[in-house]
Amino acid sequence: KWVNREISNFDYLIQLNTMAGRTYNDLAQYPVFPWILRDYTSEELDLNNPAVFRDLSKPIVVFTKISFFRYENFEDPLGMIDKFHYGTHYSNAAGVMHYLIRVEPFTTLHIQLQSGRFDCADRQFHSIPATWQALMDNPNDVKELIPEFFYFPEFLENQNGFNLGQLQMSKEVVNDVVLPKWAHSPEDFIYKHRKALESEYVSAHLHEWIDLIFGYKQRGPAAVEALNVFYYCTYEGAVDLDALTDEKERKALEGMINNFGQTPCQL
Repeated sequence: KWVNREISNFDYLIQLNTMAGRTYNDLAQYPVFPWILRDYTSEELDLNNPAVFRDLSKPIVVFTKISFFRYENFEDPLGMIDKFHYGTHYSNAAGVMHYLIRVEPFTTLHIQLQSGRFDCADRQFHSIPATWQALMDNPNDVKELIPEFFYFPEFLENQNGFNLGQLQMSKEVVNDVVLPKWAHSPEDFIYKHRKALESEYVSAHLHEWIDLIFGYKQRGPAAVEALNVFYYCTYEGAVDLDALTDEKERKALEGMINNFGQTPCQL
């Protein structure tokens, strides 16, 4: 159906997420969607220009030299941990709460995670252009998006009036999410962002990202070549929890898997 354009790119991604065990009911296995644009500064968004789109054939981090260097030089003295490019993950519970901090129940969950208070303002999700820039500047930040970026304008507004603090340098109060210049309102952002997801360019290249997240480039030699190897604990079947007899060790590993991020089941 997708190949024949009978279902949208959005529907196709939701179905793949569901097949791979992703669900809105588990923050640790929340549906994962791609960053699709890289132009968050222009006054107008030109969807006919391929240059406004992110390269969907590569993981979000384009700092391949750092990833490559870490992979090539990583050696576990105990021989337990396989080599990896990234010590963080593109989808985890903290990342979902980060994006959805302005809407309940995610606000309360975030506060619980931060020991009863909001995290400091500079680490909050306060601006879409700044979040993209941080991804470009920080080789350890590999967060992809969540489906809400394509249909739910309310998560970009601080409708509940939460006191999210102010930024250290600029003293700017963190309130509604700062949008790209080409978006005139949260609704306008969602409309244009969804239009970008369904654009001809993305339709022609989406399968490249799907290969990385759900497909053959997710693990093995193809993943190494694509600079797409994550910490061993994130992969399905990498750890046999039932074989662990030490209760403390098992609890620690379970906690790590739940908080660190999980790679979807390979389809």
